[in-house]
Amino acid sequence: MLVTGATGRIGRLVVGRLLDAGVPVRALVRRPDAAATLPAQAEVFTGDLTEPESLDPALTGAGAVFLVWTAPPDTAAAVVERLAARVRRVVFLSSPHRTPHPFFQQPNPMADLHAHVERLIAAAGPEATVLRPGMLASNALAWWAPAIRAGQTVRWPYGAAETAPVDDRDVAAVAARTLYDPDLAGGDHVLTGPESMTQAAQVRAVGEALGLPVPFEEMTPEEFRRLSDGSAPGAVVDMLLGAWNAAVGRPAHVTTAVADLLGEARTFRRWAADHAAAFRPAASY
Repeated sequence: MLVTGATGRIGRLVVGRLLDAGVPVRALVRRPDAAATLPAQAEVFTGDLTEPESLDPALTGAGAVFLVWTAPPDTAAAVVERLAARVRRVVFLSSPHRTPHPFFQQPNPMADLHAHVERLIAAAGPEATVLRPGMLASNALAWWAPAIRAGQTVRWPYGAAETAPVDDRDVAAVAARTLYDPDLAGGDHVLTGPESMTQAAQVRAVGEALGLPVPFEEMTPEEFRRLSDGSAPGAVVDMLLGAWNAAVGRPAHVTTAVADLLGEARTFRRWAADHAAAFRPAASY
């Protein structure tokens, strides 16, 4: 099995799950030095989605590919053509852009790119599985961990917005199963956590995992946009604010896909408990 995006949040976990299942793994990295961060059992290949021919050594003899598109769209057609010519199965990490819930219907350049790649895969004809994770639980590490570690109030916009964060480990487990289990080949799966929670409730859940009070304070969208200037593309900031605004006052879109495929879906509270060390203020050790 070839895993692209092998050093990313989901790809790294997919590598581990495949190895745990006894499946030989090839990990595609853009730089040779990235191999040091991967398990020794993984066979590492250097390649770049912007240079389709660089993928050929990793694809030769591979049976399936976990595709995470991390490049501009220019070479997508050439890459998908190569995949279709060399492997039986492609599992593509996409997004829930077909889901009618307004949270997922904001203008989103990444979703447009995902839709483009999906069309290419469908036209090329390999056996394809599309995975559509919603909000990842691990976003909390980037969004709230710095303030919590510093013992500060978490200030965030749209605290009443409801999402259903999906545990990254569950996304990776589904990806691994659909790669190696022939009974799960094909399909289109929207992956969410099992519970709709406001963003403020998610911050409280982190505090409960720490056994510490974590104050939450509402931030205006304008302040969020100003503080995000230079650290995130404006289109991404606009998409997030629009999505959170649309999610206020209505439950998040929740599916049972993870539990259906794995037997259980981890809650956000469990994720917070398992990752409490990443949030813990230094003074609390």
